[in-house]
Amino acid sequence: MTAALTPEQLLAHHDAGAPWPAALPSPAFDDVAEAYRSALTVRRLRQTRGEQPRGFKIGFTNRQIWERYRVYAPIWGTVWNTTLTMTNGTGRIALQHTCEPRIEPELVFGLKHTPPSGADLQALFEALDWLAPGMEIVQSHRPGWRFASAAETVADGGLHARLLVGQPLPVARLGADAAALQQALARASLQLSKGGTPVEQGVGANVLDDPLQALLHFLNELRACPGAPDLQAGDVVTTGTWTDAWPVAPGEHWRVSYSDGLGALDVAFD
Repeated sequence: MTAALTPEQLLAHHDAGAPWPAALPSPAFDDVAEAYRSALTVRRLRQTRGEQPRGFKIGFTNRQIWERYRVYAPIWGTVWNTTLTMTNGTGRIALQHTCEPRIEPELVFGLKHTPPSGADLQALFEALDWLAPGMEIVQSHRPGWRFASAAETVADGGLHARLLVGQPLPVARLGADAAALQQALARASLQLSKGGTPVEQGVGANVLDDPLQALLHFLNELRACPGAPDLQAGDVVTTGTWTDAWPVAPGEHWRVSYSDGLGALDVAFD
């Protein structure tokens, strides 16, 4: 089946915050490899007009939500200078031109250098600079978050809309090596709240058993994707939600508080 939307059309819907047409064939994309080709073309279009890649997002690392969204494997997309906000713990995010936005509390890594070829968990650990609490705002241009295929989520920019990153912490503060970091992050927990009212709790083990394992899975998938760029020094990678994705709207205030010294993050939406 030929893709129902061209890269130019995908970008136009993204820019406008407009849903895909209801009459679009279902699925609009049925081949994951083709969807990544479209997503990488969109990436080049955004770079041509001056946007700068700042890293990546990994989606659907939380197996607990696979059945809900009918997506059964992780995906990835690009994070941009126009979508990334670094903060010391409090930030504001404008939801204008997003489409059915939802919030996901996540753990974000910062890269010190490109991991070596064939990197294992320890080599990946040694390539990391910092980690931080994060909130990704995801979106769906398929109305109602009703995906007809996993490929649709890939073509839709990996569902990425915004990323708020809190205070970075040196990786060594959480663990002296990869195994120690995995254990610390797997047992860590968080509380997501809206307007002071608890919404959901999550644990790091929800994310492909731990966020470092999710990062290694992503690295291998990225390097297996024809035409995809490699991880670079300075890249940020957000590793997937510890809870479900919750709808957000202008005027709301959300907070995520992490255990084990990982900190907290507050966001107000405009």
